[in-house]
Amino acid sequence: MAKVAFLGLGVMGYPMARHLKAKGHEVTVYNRTTAKAEQWVSENGGRAAKTPREAAEGQEIVFACVGNDDDLRQVTLGPDGAFHGMGKGTIFVDHTTASAEVARELYAAAKDKGFSFIDAPVSGGQAGAENGVLTVMCGGDAEVYAKAEPAIMSFARASRLLGPAGSGQLTKMINQICIAGLVQGLAEGIHFGKKAGLDIEAVLEVISKGAAGSWQMENRGKTMNQGKFDFGFAVDWMRKDLSIVLGEARKNGASLPVTALVDQFYADVQKMGGNRWDTSSLIARLDK
Repeated sequence: MAKVAFLGLGVMGYPMARHLKAKGHEVTVYNRTTAKAEQWVSENGGRAAKTPREAAEGQEIVFACVGNDDDLRQVTLGPDGAFHGMGKGTIFVDHTTASAEVARELYAAAKDKGFSFIDAPVSGGQAGAENGVLTVMCGGDAEVYAKAEPAIMSFARASRLLGPAGSGQLTKMINQICIAGLVQGLAEGIHFGKKAGLDIEAVLEVISKGAAGSWQMENRGKTMNQGKFDFGFAVDWMRKDLSIVLGEARKNGASLPVTALVDQFYADVQKMGGNRWDTSSLIARLDK
């Protein structure tokens, strides 16, 4: 068991930190809103710190799951950032979905200070975090990853090192590219079926057993048909992720016409007031 800190107690970080505590790790938490950290401690035990730096002091591993590149830089390199409190040989594991650029930047900064950095974005959404079955995509050094992996598996069902710093973030980008196209295809299929007068639940039951089957169909098809979008990964978050994806594509020359188009479809959903609807809400713009 390890002494760990967890920075960021949002819809993902809150349960992830809880799983670390449940597995027997000694957990210190930090959240920008202090009341959230105090609530976590009242429910789970452990300790709340007032700053990322304080949370990181004396820890073996520091985990983070915050909003974006700027938030990540603030909790690591800011005046009270965790990098100012971490000791030699410790490990920072970042679960934020961020750019590969910031992952490489923080990897280099950590190395200069004598500790290590792993970029480790996750897939599985709020339900995956709550149930401790996230998929974790990692970038960094193999020997460092090997030390961090047992703690990561406290809230994951799968975790893998994909390559050097930034590789985890690049893999998460691929994950989001694939999801965007899948959800749009599923939305169009259900929309078409409705227009054709078919029993959509029966249709999904049949085709989910064939080549069209997917996690999205199994877990979101029925609720898409019912117009329920009050769970899962929010449209605002997906647009943030797709912005990162498209920015990286401009750098590396990748052609992503479908992803760019679906990003604009999500912008349409935002205009409909669906900022906090989950990503399956693409069907709403077809059915309006």
